[in-house]
Amino acid sequence: MCTLKSSYFIDINYMQHTTNKNFRPVVLDIEGLELNNQDIRRITHKLAGGVILFARNFSNRQQLQKLCADIKKAAPYIIIFIDHEGGRVQRCKNDGFTHLPAMRKLGYLYEDNPWNGIQATKACGYILASELRACGIDFSYTPVLDLDYSSSSVIGDRAFDSNPHITGILAAHLIEGLTLAGMPNCGKHFPGHGFVAADSHIDIPIDDREFKDIWDNDIVPYMLLLDNLDSIMPAHIIYEKVDKHPAGFSKFWLQDVLRTRLKFQGIIFSDDLAMEGASVAGNVVAGANAALDAGCDMVLICNRFDMADELLEGLEYKDEYANASIKRLDKILAKKFNYSWDELMSEKHYVHSKELLKSFGLI
Repeated sequence: MCTLKSSYFIDINYMQHTTNKNFRPVVLDIEGLELNNQDIRRITHKLAGGVILFARNFSNRQQLQKLCADIKKAAPYIIIFIDHEGGRVQRCKNDGFTHLPAMRKLGYLYEDNPWNGIQATKACGYILASELRACGIDFSYTPVLDLDYSSSSVIGDRAFDSNPHITGILAAHLIEGLTLAGMPNCGKHFPGHGFVAADSHIDIPIDDREFKDIWDNDIVPYMLLLDNLDSIMPAHIIYEKVDKHPAGFSKFWLQDVLRTRLKFQGIIFSDDLAMEGASVAGNVVAGANAALDAGCDMVLICNRFDMADELLEGLEYKDEYANASIKRLDKILAKKFNYSWDELMSEKHYVHSKELLKSFGLI
């Protein structure tokens, strides 16, 4: 690879710079296109370990690169996240960014021609990750492993397929593309968000299926991908016949199923604690405590700066969580990417990936 003139890669050295007492479990957002004093105050707080960017934080590539560099300058240990999946969930869409297809289109392509579907999915993963990495973003919360039951509007075409085995196959190849660009991955929303119609952003969804139904279907992609998943995000859904708590606050789902039965060793991120589906846990501090106690390593708070301040001021992080979380982060955050944007535009694999997607009519 070429030597990057302006170094944009994960520079996260928890093992060197973090002690058990100051592990940083909170991922939060910032207000606009550049850092202001309140942003800096929040991201340099002793509990802040990540920043998640949204569409309001992007206007063009130069601005995004400067924002990411300024975040790392203010807090070198910060991980920069984004929800950037393709389709309707893509934060950066102009100034050269490839507008990627919804994952369901890749599922349809696979159903028509498995080889084409696999190649296109891998290409999507590489383009997605390499463009973000060239601008300074470390980590996108993708892939979606929910199944398309044709009942959830919030998931819908974000899912690869209704078939759990096809979902697992395509997600594996998306992850392969991400990995080629040095980007970790996050399977979401465990154990599955696709069956219920309610949107956990604005409601408290209830899934009334038996555990066996969920195990035999929604959890299958996680089983298939256990050796490939760097992290997992649980759903803010109550599976009422299994446990009274939403999955992200449930020791049964996170400890008994994910850690013990499936033997998952990666990071567990909570979903956004400002979502309505998290409100059953109480205020944001109670929600964070419930998520961490259940087994999450890091917790997200988005689009509510008052709640972010409340969380930073009120959360008392327990030291016994830290060692395991540090080791998990250290395993997945060692990947580097060595292309600038200009270099990427002529890089052989990137050019081939774009040509491939164009040939399938996906971009």
